[in-house]
Amino acid sequence: MTSIPNITTDGQTVRDGLLVLVCTYNERQNLDALFSSMDAAVSNVNILVVDDNSPDGTAQWVKEAAARRPNTHLIQRPGKLGLGTAIRDGMQFAISHGYEWVLNLDADMSHDPQAIPKLLAESRDHDLVIGSRYVEGGGLAGCSWKRKLVSRTANAYARWVVGWNVRDCSSAYRLYRVDSLKKLDWNAIQGKGYGFLEEILWHLIKQGVRWTEVGIIYTERQKGSSKISIREAMSTLSSLHRVARLK
Repeated sequence: MTSIPNITTDGQTVRDGLLVLVCTYNERQNLDALFSSMDAAVSNVNILVVDDNSPDGTAQWVKEAAARRPNTHLIQRPGKLGLGTAIRDGMQFAISHGYEWVLNLDADMSHDPQAIPKLLAESRDHDLVIGSRYVEGGGLAGCSWKRKLVSRTANAYARWVVGWNVRDCSSAYRLYRVDSLKKLDWNAIQGKGYGFLEEILWHLIKQGVRWTEVGIIYTERQKGSSKISIREAMSTLSSLHRVARLK
């Protein structure tokens, strides 16, 4: 297990002050490997799964895991309500339960939990740490050339529309300081799907948070199917144009 620096100011360990957020729909087959990998990176870290009533029994797996693994939490929702609303619910959980940091990553093992210590190492001097595919040390593995082209084009478009110098605007692998989340006007963030990631990024940068990007390797999922649809892609464009009008 990688050694994690104590980044809190109240004497608690990083493990106790950190909540790892995982949003799921039909990810049961990935959770055993994901939890094991997270515990190898940060022993017995607090994990919150927000599940959208997965028919494959994801929520039941989490309940059984919670019985044998401390610091496992579950929010069960009635159905697919969108990735953005799931992340929002997880962030509200982190706020209401007094966590210092919340780290979001995908459930399908595309985000390597072994990179968590690398993100945490930047938290002393930053309020937002982005796991980035497009800075030194980052990249995509196992993805088709079409997937790579779409991803790079989408990020270039986001930088052009909004005027960011963030290299990976759409990465979901992020570490957030909870105090920064408390200051947000949540009513102003309307994105319910993947567009939520761009919207909250805009609001945090506008707030003046100290942010940085850390290179991570994104690996195409090996089990299960992607949740990204044309509708989700369109919601991202809508979110980008919405925040661009707020500049």
